[in-house]
Amino acid sequence: MSIFAAVTTGKGTGAISTIQIFGGSAEAVMKKVFKPAGTKPLKFKTGEILLGTICDGAEVIDQVTIGCEGPDTFAINCHGNPLIVEMIMQLLRRHGAALLTAEQLQRKLLTAQKTADTIAVEAKLAQAKARTLQGTKIIMNQIDAGLTKKARGWLKNIDEISLDTIKAEAIKILQKSQAAKLIIYGCTAVLTGPPNSGKSTLLNCLAGRQKAIVTDIKGTTRDWVEATCRIDSLSLTLIDTAGLDEELAGPEDTVENAAQKKTTEILEQADIVLLVLDNSQPTKEFNEQLLEKISNKKLIAVLNKSDLPTKFDTGRLPQTLSSPVQISAKEGTGIEYLSEKIIKTVGAADFDLREPVCFTARQENLLTKLTNAKSKQQTASIITELLKGHV
Repeated sequence: MSIFAAVTTGKGTGAISTIQIFGGSAEAVMKKVFKPAGTKPLKFKTGEILLGTICDGAEVIDQVTIGCEGPDTFAINCHGNPLIVEMIMQLLRRHGAALLTAEQLQRKLLTAQKTADTIAVEAKLAQAKARTLQGTKIIMNQIDAGLTKKARGWLKNIDEISLDTIKAEAIKILQKSQAAKLIIYGCTAVLTGPPNSGKSTLLNCLAGRQKAIVTDIKGTTRDWVEATCRIDSLSLTLIDTAGLDEELAGPEDTVENAAQKKTTEILEQADIVLLVLDNSQPTKEFNEQLLEKISNKKLIAVLNKSDLPTKFDTGRLPQTLSSPVQISAKEGTGIEYLSEKIIKTVGAADFDLREPVCFTARQENLLTKLTNAKSKQQTASIITELLKGHV
């Protein structure tokens, strides 16, 4: 009978690593490789935790605890040394276990449990990737309510609901999902703008710790600096970039030129851009290269250094940068309002966690197909695949 094993903890050296093993012959294999402490006969009962050793014949590999999670389903908790983990995995392989990734094993487990709805399977897989508690709630609300309930309703009433209604509702779900994914998987905010406008100071202020090197020398940040913080329902990854400045680019093979190119690459990955400008300097002509790079991004203009005398003329801001947020990153003023504007701009403000949303590429692809369906028959087929298709 089949048996599968996977390391379910992260890579690298840690105090403890966990190896999950399951399948029809998992108990038989465990009896061969696990020797319990004490003199009592070995019995695997669901819910029990056993202390003992994993052995390869007469050789002891490691002292472990065994979690009996269910019929033919066990968790081996061993020391986190990667060499020990690898020795146990290879031992299990020699006893017939197929070695899988953690996600592959989870899929096998869910399939073995005969979970009826594909969305429920995807929800359980996605839980481990959620960055916030709110994100986890959004995912779990899709199992019996949310997306599942909406899809079941479409299918049940397919003869009564018009195609236009289903398409409109699918479009709304896709739109809502953009904000939901940021809550679930995290949001990337890129800080850019002219050199020495205070981007590094703002990152440090938001992150709550010294992360970037802050000086008054133009162009100090040659490479990008990253930090993570929580703003309400968002796990926000902040990236402080080298300011885009043609004067700093220099020859092709210089560090400065490479930093400018890296800034361009990072901007393309941004969920939201904070364009940091210097309130204490006169307004200059805006970098057309930069404005072009961020024209299709969610954008907040941040007018920094409000603690200094104002020389910046906000009337000269392009229309896309109107209503800048006034802050002093150095003094910490205006940060609360900036945080609120970030939440609102990405669509996460007052987000209903029970809202029907898609949270996987498969779901998004099928909902997109639904918006282009030409007949009730095609529509019903797509909805059925959404509910019952392969993960």
